[in-house]
Amino acid sequence: MSRRTVLRGMGVSLALPFLDAMVPALAASRNTALASRTRFAAIEMVHGSAGSTGEGTRQHYWSPKRVGRDFDMTPILQSLAPHRDYLTVVSHTDIALATAQTEAEAGADHTRSSAAFLTSAHAKMTEGADIYNAISMDQIYAQAAGQDTPMPSIQLCIEDVGSLTGACGYGYSCVYANTISWSSPTTPLPMERDPRVAFERLFGDGATPEQRRARRHANASILDGIVEKIDDLKLALGTTDRARLSDYLEDVREIERRIQQVETTNSETVIRDIPAAPVGVPDSWSEHVRLMFDLQVLAFMTEMTRVSTFKMGRDVSSRVYDEAGITTPFHSLSHHGNRPDQLAEFSKLNAFHVDQVEYFIRRLRETPDGDGNLLDHSLVLYGSPMGDGSVHNHLRVPLFFAGHANGQFKGNHHLLCPEGTPMANALLTVLHRLGLDTGAIGDSTGELDL
Repeated sequence: MSRRTVLRGMGVSLALPFLDAMVPALAASRNTALASRTRFAAIEMVHGSAGSTGEGTRQHYWSPKRVGRDFDMTPILQSLAPHRDYLTVVSHTDIALATAQTEAEAGADHTRSSAAFLTSAHAKMTEGADIYNAISMDQIYAQAAGQDTPMPSIQLCIEDVGSLTGACGYGYSCVYANTISWSSPTTPLPMERDPRVAFERLFGDGATPEQRRARRHANASILDGIVEKIDDLKLALGTTDRARLSDYLEDVREIERRIQQVETTNSETVIRDIPAAPVGVPDSWSEHVRLMFDLQVLAFMTEMTRVSTFKMGRDVSSRVYDEAGITTPFHSLSHHGNRPDQLAEFSKLNAFHVDQVEYFIRRLRETPDGDGNLLDHSLVLYGSPMGDGSVHNHLRVPLFFAGHANGQFKGNHHLLCPEGTPMANALLTVLHRLGLDTGAIGDSTGELDL
């Protein structure tokens, strides 16, 4: 069976996970089939980390005390302990080009941050259409490894990032704060906030708006339109493949149920926590995040795409994270003034954010893929383009990687970089480990020693 087998129905295009039936019998061909290209996910959280401050560094909120293997888990990273063997923590890298280069640019650190996260470039100061940044490293990889997949990349977000136009103050266009993916220096890629829209893009290819509305109204499943094709396929599969296919279909249906439940609840709720949000967006932040993570797992499992970017927050967001037991709005808490009690509270919020990423890492690890699991064949980058949010600097930015990237990352490693090391060196290292002969990115000066 072809790796690209798709079950199609009325408004449905369902890609399949990797099955034994897709592996050729001959040894050489089998090894080629099993060696899938590495999936890459980049996740941004804004406002920096408590561990990037002077006091936070001394308290080791983010960066472990020990370097190398068998490092100690810190308060913020503690939830990742079960995945130590897949974890690479990189400490003390900077994004110098996110800072103001002229006096006129002062005050716009929040606006420039996201633009520099995956580009390590300095965004052009403009409120007009003449925006200019750089191609982001996720898109460098997507252009090389995503052209043989249905979707070269997907871009998701949680906060309402608005449109890619308009001015956000301090002389900068809002586009710089609204996305982390750039397919060229002048082409920002929009981020999708609505789980329903993301789901339909992955599995509802070809459906008309009327078909989608009718399906939602009937509370029906996209799988209903391909039941006979699923049954015919199962007859041709072995026992292991039938079980794997059933698990996959149940995952698809369960995510669809969750989206339908959110839509039903929001439609019946008179006063929502997020009044302007689409009907498919949960009021619960963690529920929203996990839905988006589950969609990425399915996209990677089926190789609908090998590249995803996920913006988990937006600069100057005033969201209150009740689920984490935090009552201070996010942006206000990031301006902790290095007060010990506020810094400890900010560290608690940072840990809550990382805990959501642990869910994604766990789901990847639990998902079979070829001769291993998805985490064996993926690399997840998580971090923030800001360091100390209280003073808006971009020094000692928080950063870690999870996954083995098809053997290119060993895991169980803490790398403490010399002061002043560009984060661009980490991006360049990733691109090289992913098989690209990229000469430089941003202000990179060379590879990291991993």
